Amino acid sequence: MKNREGLIPTLLGTAVTATAATAAATKYKSKDTASMLAAGVAGFGLAHIVLGAIDLVEHRK
Repeated sequence: MKNREGLIPTLLGTAVTATAATAAATKYKSKDTASMLAAGVAGFGLAHIVLGAIDLVEHRK
């Protein structure tokens, strides 16, 4: 199976962002530490999605 460059970071970022969004949705207080941590993890996942998408576009055949 041939993997396109950038596909793995994009999929990883999607999974991390979805997990962080789920964790943030379960918290009711917006200023507690767990919500801030979930927001940071979501940002990390979104960065992976963006960088993976850039690789996918650059290495298109």
